[in-house]
Amino acid sequence: MAAEVPPDALGRRVSCGTDYGTVRYVGSVSRTAGIWLGVEWDDPQRGKHDGSYEGTQYFKCRHPKGGSFIRPNKANFGVDFLTAVKDRYGLNEKQDAQYGTGGTLVFGTKTVEFVGMDSVAEQQRQLNKLVDISVRECAVSHAGQEEEIRRTCANMRHINLSKNLISSWDTVIAIASQVQNLETLNVSENKMRFPSISTFTSGAFSNLKILALNQTEITWTEVLLCAQRWPVLEELYLSSNNITVLERPDNVLQTLKLLDLSDNQLLDGNQLHLIAQLPRLEQLILRNTGISSIHFPDAGFGCKTKMFPLLKRLAINENKISQWSSINELDKLPSLQALQCNNNPLMDTEKNPETLIQLIIAKISQLEVLNNCEILPAERRGAELDYRKIFGKDWLEAGGHWNPEKNKPSEEFLAAHPRYPTLCLKYGAPEEGELKGRQPLTLKNQLLTLTIKCPEKPEQKPVEKKLPESMTIQKVKGLLYRLFKIPGSELKLSYESSKLEGKEVELDNDLKPLQFYSIESGDCVLVRW
Repeated sequence: MAAEVPPDALGRRVSCGTDYGTVRYVGSVSRTAGIWLGVEWDDPQRGKHDGSYEGTQYFKCRHPKGGSFIRPNKANFGVDFLTAVKDRYGLNEKQDAQYGTGGTLVFGTKTVEFVGMDSVAEQQRQLNKLVDISVRECAVSHAGQEEEIRRTCANMRHINLSKNLISSWDTVIAIASQVQNLETLNVSENKMRFPSISTFTSGAFSNLKILALNQTEITWTEVLLCAQRWPVLEELYLSSNNITVLERPDNVLQTLKLLDLSDNQLLDGNQLHLIAQLPRLEQLILRNTGISSIHFPDAGFGCKTKMFPLLKRLAINENKISQWSSINELDKLPSLQALQCNNNPLMDTEKNPETLIQLIIAKISQLEVLNNCEILPAERRGAELDYRKIFGKDWLEAGGHWNPEKNKPSEEFLAAHPRYPTLCLKYGAPEEGELKGRQPLTLKNQLLTLTIKCPEKPEQKPVEKKLPESMTIQKVKGLLYRLFKIPGSELKLSYESSKLEGKEVELDNDLKPLQFYSIESGDCVLVRW
């Protein structure tokens, strides 16, 4: 590491061993000799003070113990981009790549022979072959000589520049402007300065589709300024940037399909309304953003919102959502297919996790994947039938009626159960005999009285059995093997119900419990082998 201090040292990123920081002061310190660097460390535990020494404030830190002084020869100010590439890929003749005699090139411990090789020309060819480049943690701090990257790495499309010593977005522009076909760029974990006014960047990001800016301290205002130069961007990752306030992205980010705002503490859920008109957004990641509620005020009960028109995948896990009303609101999203919502206070409102999952499925009509698990058609049907039965008594007490002319449930009931009228249209209004309400989970309430028949074996008489509703299909099959003394053939189970009008429902998943299929006492299980 050079002892000389770069002329632009103030504000530069440096490393010292495994620690990273920003230079906040360059100069002398009282009662000491020589030049010192005052550094604000990313990890405050590396520091000693707040930038003051013996009563004099030399620089300021955000953390009272986040700063310290180091000698310039202890600070690594980094290398240019191409030096890092050559070092990482063994193409630096001064270090990893050594040119031997007889036309050989040594990559670390591997020797490759080239007939009639000219070493410089071969190095050039090797660099030109690189398409996907990662120089993560290679101390990259600047672009290097003008146009050198364009001449030597013409085919690069994907660059990982994360966790380096980049101090300014201008450095990123200087590198990217030389990579004509750049599609993917990761500059996460570089705490850098971003422009406060719109700047011209000569098409540096004209083909960029994926950009990661996690842990860069960028604000949403700065995102919108820079986004003017991202005309075809499809994925933007902004995790852990202390973004608290959003603004409407007018005329920018219009091609965006994925937006990751995780680990930014948004002021409230209404901030989402400001990005709700992104026309192509398909995936929104809001993990650990502090939101406690979701509301789409432009749509009433049972209607679809005009916000987030193409949103298919939404992650709201690890937040503060505690009310079912937010889940009801998600049914207003016209394109929602996949939801992650675990680790919210709402998940603690039901003792039985299976019941919780069924309620969410029943409340969001078009959901296909919940917490990374596919929702099978039979699971949706069972969840919706159960929901219809569980809240049937509440529906009647709120003014619901089997006669459509008298069916006038209250606004309060519709607010709590906006899908209930749709479920009644889909399956019919619940009959009085099937209204089960919420009963305590005693063993008596969990036992199902079922008739078991073998339709293809008329000599087998029907048998009545009481089985726990939590019993898996696999265990039911084991019981039936013993009951009917069936040889080692594959059992096929289904069931009939008086409410299904002669239809059979296959019990096709051995790992699911009977309650998954909404089987009730009095139903008939059909056994075939």
